[in-house]
Amino acid sequence: MGTGTLPLPFLLGVALFIRLCLILYGELQDRTMLVKYTDVDYSVFTDAARYVTEGESPYKRLTYRYTPLLAWMLTLNIWLHHNFGKLLFCLFDLVAGATIHRLVSRLTSDRSVVTGAVCLWLFNPLTLVVSSRGNAESIMATLVLVTIDRFLDGDRRTSAILWAVSVHFKIYPITYALPIYLELGAPNRGLMYRRRGIKEGSVRGRVGGCCEYLKTLLPNRRRVEFFTIALATFVIITGGCYLCYGWEFLHETYFYHLTRSDTRHNFSPFFYLMYLTSDWTELRSWLSLAVFLPQAILLVAVAARYHRDLPFCCFLQTFVFVSLNKVCTSQYFLWYITLLPLIIPSVEMSIYHAGSLAAAWFSGQALWLYFAYLLEFEGQDTFFQVWLSSMLFLIINCIILRSIMKSHRSVPYERKVD
Repeated sequence: MGTGTLPLPFLLGVALFIRLCLILYGELQDRTMLVKYTDVDYSVFTDAARYVTEGESPYKRLTYRYTPLLAWMLTLNIWLHHNFGKLLFCLFDLVAGATIHRLVSRLTSDRSVVTGAVCLWLFNPLTLVVSSRGNAESIMATLVLVTIDRFLDGDRRTSAILWAVSVHFKIYPITYALPIYLELGAPNRGLMYRRRGIKEGSVRGRVGGCCEYLKTLLPNRRRVEFFTIALATFVIITGGCYLCYGWEFLHETYFYHLTRSDTRHNFSPFFYLMYLTSDWTELRSWLSLAVFLPQAILLVAVAARYHRDLPFCCFLQTFVFVSLNKVCTSQYFLWYITLLPLIIPSVEMSIYHAGSLAAAWFSGQALWLYFAYLLEFEGQDTFFQVWLSSMLFLIINCIILRSIMKSHRSVPYERKVD
């Protein structure tokens, strides 16, 4: 049996078996080794869930900075078994894999590409380890993927609800608002030219094209409906959580992340700047704005250029957001790795080229981790080397972004309109 003919249930079964083995191994390592396998955040989730079962606020657990929905979901950690959450996160991994299969099947008829895209998620070492260690990123992955799937399938109402839920869980999917808004607009400009008998390169075509483009930015029924449903969903869920836990919920879930300036070393090269200016509050506020501007400009430019291929555009949006964010940790990488399988049918790139980019990406991380290890565990003053490594990693990410954009071909799916 060739890899291109492997059925989805078989892949999901193998993926689940591997994850269960990792959960069992984690139990052994946690009991016998100094370095624990279980993610420290999992202990935070479990403690928050325990407070919930006792009728208390999950925010009584210091460093719990997530929606209370997550703590509610993990109450079975207390009532049933402490590994329930890990199993739940692994199951979300499988749902994400099945959704990737459905999405990529819509984008290409090549079954080997579909199988490869699914395997890229299900058997990726990062996704295997993250979920089995008790990190909740698989919930976000599933929400984002199902949002895109429902959108492309023409079920815009369900997509709006799921998108609102994903923004409630974590803020970053808000960056998809502009490409979604643009995609819900008028037909493409070339089609309008052909219908009116206008040459696209002519002066009349350029002037008419500008006017037509501006018209496409106006609200229409689809846009109003989508964002009204999304806003109502977000307000209902967030408002309900606010009624339960008040300002503490808003601060810990949203405002903390919006105002966070991490002076500890992380993959963002801006951490060193924040560290050096940690005593100058007003200057740091201006620097935060200066850091945000290039990120915002690129997000708008990417949305305007690639919104007709929504999966590809969402990948680029996430990649730009993570790479240029003022705080960037390894956990953030999973946000765009989630969408990586979806762009395979849209990118024409040789295996050698793709492998070279992947090797550069891993090498950049390895160099950063080496100097970070010397700083954190050996006590050596390598702050400057960590910053240089962060700069190199940003350059590598820019090269990867440019290569992917240059390799993009026309959108491979049909849009369904309601």
